[in-house]
Amino acid sequence: MSEESDDPTTGSLLSHLIELRDRVVRMVVAVLVIFLSLFYWANDIYVYLAEPLTRHLPEGSNMIAIDVASPFLTPFKLVLMLAVFLAMPVILYQLWAFVAPGLYAKEKRLAGPLLVSSILLFYAGVAFAYFIVFPLVFGFFTSIGPEMVAISTDIGRYLDFVLALFFGFGLAFEVPIATIILVAIGFTTPKKLAEKRPYIIVGAFILGMLLTPPDVISQVLLALPVWLLFESGLIASRIIFKDRNFDEDEDDDDTDDEGELSAEASNDTGHADLSDDEMEATLDEYEADEANLDK
Repeated sequence: MSEESDDPTTGSLLSHLIELRDRVVRMVVAVLVIFLSLFYWANDIYVYLAEPLTRHLPEGSNMIAIDVASPFLTPFKLVLMLAVFLAMPVILYQLWAFVAPGLYAKEKRLAGPLLVSSILLFYAGVAFAYFIVFPLVFGFFTSIGPEMVAISTDIGRYLDFVLALFFGFGLAFEVPIATIILVAIGFTTPKKLAEKRPYIIVGAFILGMLLTPPDVISQVLLALPVWLLFESGLIASRIIFKDRNFDEDEDDDDTDDEGELSAEASNDTGHADLSDDEMEATLDEYEADEANLDK
């Protein structure tokens, strides 16, 4: 036991685990504090969340609760998710503080602004969904139904629907961060990404199909911002890494490939430069070898 306790590797691992535990506790405490502070207004918060739908409901229509416990559990779930959402800066900061000591100074200078930008972009995606997408989507849905159908949306299903949209748009707005990271680690260059723009546009619509509910409006409203954010990520990567000469790197790769091809071509044509006398001598050697084998 004494030998294991004296092992520096074991001590370092235990210290990291203790630090990770402390930071996770701080994350949980931050979420709980925000949750307890907002729980009293849970119903009011849900009313505000449902306002983009209720404003388009026909006169006399209301939302309903199918399950017995939905009037309590749905606002509870909403406030819990909102607490995690508002505590995200604290959560990401604790994660950053845990991994920062193992990063180089250059990586820290890049990771700090990217961390802040990712939080702001996620919030921007959620705000875009609530203020722009929701009114269009719910206005369209409530206007195309048959006249004899009474629209009464369940509060639990509505919450699941909007949370899926919040997550989809918040994640999609992280495209500039992903673009910058790919360029930063040398995986690609802005020029190569620009050449793949048609595939990016198609991928944006596929992403909209996967991250949003099955309706065309929300898919298009997600795909278009993803495309624009991709373009902004290209511009930002060119500005941030302007000291890198991407064109020279690509030219070096091209010249290396051409050199390899020319070397292979020279090897392939090397045998074609033989004279007639050398060819006859080679054939005589082959015939002599065959005669020896026959003997």
